[in-house]
Amino acid sequence: MKVLEIRNAKKSFDGFEVLKDISLSVEKGEVVGIIGPSGSGKSTLLRCATMLERLDGGDLVYMGEYAAQNTNGASVYAPPAKLRQMYSCFGLVFQNFNLFPHYSVLKNIMDAPVSVQKRDKKEVEQEARELLRKMGLSDKADAYPYQLSGGQQQRVSIARALALNPQVLFFDEPTSALDPELTGDILKVIRELAEEHMTMVIVTHEIDFARNVADRVVFMANGVVIEEGRPEDVIDNPSNERTKAFLSKLSR
Repeated sequence: MKVLEIRNAKKSFDGFEVLKDISLSVEKGEVVGIIGPSGSGKSTLLRCATMLERLDGGDLVYMGEYAAQNTNGASVYAPPAKLRQMYSCFGLVFQNFNLFPHYSVLKNIMDAPVSVQKRDKKEVEQEARELLRKMGLSDKADAYPYQLSGGQQQRVSIARALALNPQVLFFDEPTSALDPELTGDILKVIRELAEEHMTMVIVTHEIDFARNVADRVVFMANGVVIEEGRPEDVIDNPSNERTKAFLSKLSR
């Protein structure tokens, strides 16, 4: 079953076309790694998929329901009430954590399920504490973000995204704000989620990680998908010259 479909997505900023007719679909349980040079449109694609930015053209479909539908060359979005329901389909983990500084760790995780999804507070707290245990942070429930290391903050933000029970989890360069030692911790958490068949879309510059964890790798450049396929094809044996040039620069 397709959890997410993006069809013929277009997005411009100040007349500059950042996404040029991009299509991407994600199956339930699949891990998709998106790689490519800076400025290729990877983060914009994620921001459009999670409705932080609005598409100029194209379709955005979650679980077979249209969040945005191309009509006369422009993306027309579903009514606000329907979009609110669709926000529960996904969780997003940012590169710079985006935790609420004035909330405790536990409140950061519980806030959206209680205030947005209107779920039972006791039940949510139980789930939140279990997620903290899973992230190795049981003792940090009452701490505040400033008291945590970058790696711990990123694990809290993963727990916060998982607390929504999303159909798909998006990661935007989840390790780029971390030093190499902490990067390994976060990649381990994501690898464990992959083993549990969590559906994920991961924008990453960690090529080895994409090779080891992704079921499918998408290489983007200049706002288009240049190549996609199994990691062993795209990363180890690319057919496109642009992909080859990008990967050879990284391996120097």
